[in-house]
Amino acid sequence: MLPNKNLLPKPMDGVFSDDLLNEIHHQKWLKVWVPKSFNGLGASFAEGLKLLHDLAYVDGSLGWTVTLCSGANYFVGNLPFATGQRIFKNKQICFGGSGMLGGTAEKKGDQYCINGLWHYATGSPYLSHFTLNAVITVNGEPLLDDNGDEQFRSFLLPKEAVTLTPSWKTMGLKATATHSFSVNNYMVNAENSFRYDIFYLNDVVYKIPFRVFADLTLLVNYIGMAKHFFVDASAYLSTSWVDEAHAIPEAALEQVLDFAEIIENKLKNNLEIDEALTASIHRFGEETVEKLSQSIIRLYPLLGIKAASENHGLNQIFQDYFTATQHRNFRKKV
Repeated sequence: MLPNKNLLPKPMDGVFSDDLLNEIHHQKWLKVWVPKSFNGLGASFAEGLKLLHDLAYVDGSLGWTVTLCSGANYFVGNLPFATGQRIFKNKQICFGGSGMLGGTAEKKGDQYCINGLWHYATGSPYLSHFTLNAVITVNGEPLLDDNGDEQFRSFLLPKEAVTLTPSWKTMGLKATATHSFSVNNYMVNAENSFRYDIFYLNDVVYKIPFRVFADLTLLVNYIGMAKHFFVDASAYLSTSWVDEAHAIPEAALEQVLDFAEIIENKLKNNLEIDEALTASIHRFGEETVEKLSQSIIRLYPLLGIKAASENHGLNQIFQDYFTATQHRNFRKKV
């Protein structure tokens, strides 16, 4: 069930309303990848991707926030079972944070002292817990592995441990409130740290390589937003202009769901997701985003001043979509 349009953020809104947040938690969208035993939806990979696509179609900020925060809640599979079970007793759990390596974790026995600054925490005002990556230090010096590289771990901190810095000043995806956050001398137990490559839950979704998981969950957002743009543009342009554009997101979503079924079937049969398939999925994502972007750019100048008016739906979709394209995942290196 998708949200009532009256709950959706307006183009210039910087946050979600309390009513929309309550609906998000009621529908358990942030727990799409969380097992039912942990009060989640326990969706299959294909079911979850379709939901994220539909939410992004309805509103870019909604889809992007649910995608990134449900993706952070996915880390429940990396936490010790007792820790995950304890945290997810709360019905309004929302993980989120930064994937960057931006601080230090000074090891002190079975605890770590966290310090640092991290950027781009999607949904920061809505989070109950923040995830972050930090370099492990001992007596102020980085702990090195056998190859001489700095060791790091991921940590889960309650919202009380962080200080938000309002830094999200983008043209679109405003209500994702993707601000920065800092931590100052916060002590955290080792049980609240984790590694991306170690899982404590056996559900098929937790066996998906993280690169594939990230690629497909983000890609359905671009597809959903672009599809919404083409649908709304069709009210102002002749069919011949938008038919070709319409076909791109429809075919792309079908291919994404096919990929999801292939991946789940392989994992259910204990088969490996090889590098060739992983690379093929990423290449498909890059090509799809490029096609969608070029189609939007081709149509946008034909829509008139309304599409450039800040309170018009077409303008909001345009700005949300092209803000999303600045995410490093599918942004081409030049």
